[in-house]
Amino acid sequence: MTLSFFDQFMSPTYLGIPLIVLALSLPWVLFPAPSTRWLNNRLLALQGWSMSRFTQQLLMPLSPGGHKWAVLFTSLMLFLITLNMLGLLPYTFTPTTQLSLNMGFAVPLWLATVIIGMRNQPTIALGHLLPEGTPTPLIPILIIIETISLFIRPLALGVRLTANLTAGHLLIQLIATAAFVLLPLMPTVAILTATLLFLLTLLEVAVAMIQAYVFVLLLSLYLQENV
Repeated sequence: MTLSFFDQFMSPTYLGIPLIVLALSLPWVLFPAPSTRWLNNRLLALQGWSMSRFTQQLLMPLSPGGHKWAVLFTSLMLFLITLNMLGLLPYTFTPTTQLSLNMGFAVPLWLATVIIGMRNQPTIALGHLLPEGTPTPLIPILIIIETISLFIRPLALGVRLTANLTAGHLLIQLIATAAFVLLPLMPTVAILTATLLFLLTLLEVAVAMIQAYVFVLLLSLYLQENV
């Protein structure tokens, strides 16, 4: 049976049981648990320092009312980074290449920020639909455009994460296949292709971390508009 390049993005099953549940629960097992000792080891110290720095950087522009989202945003970013990084290992499945999963993260969190804005400050939240100083003839058009852009936000969040990870995985598979095919024919070109594959893998590691950060950063910006 000939395999397609897109078969790597199919949700794996075993005896009819989808393994995506296992792929989603595995990252939480890998995180080191806090210890009761006075001094932590280096891994726990690095994890605590990185989480505190990320939380401080993310919540700096938010008002004190938005600081209660700190645990949710930090947990979500760690979860997405771990899923993205584990997907770069051989013979693994990346759940974040599934648009349905990313939309499941994006839509409820985006909707929560909108509901908070409508409940706490409805006038300001609705005021974002009409920029100040808009000419009177353009008011209906701008309201429609801003409303459409508001509802496109969760779709953009999910599609951005899915498209970046999918494109990276496809490029890695294409270049790896080319290096494997060229090895007996043109060894020099195959070595150059393998070098390019190594550099692309390093780039994908950076993309895996950056896309998780961007996902959470955009959610914090949406929250900033509504608190």
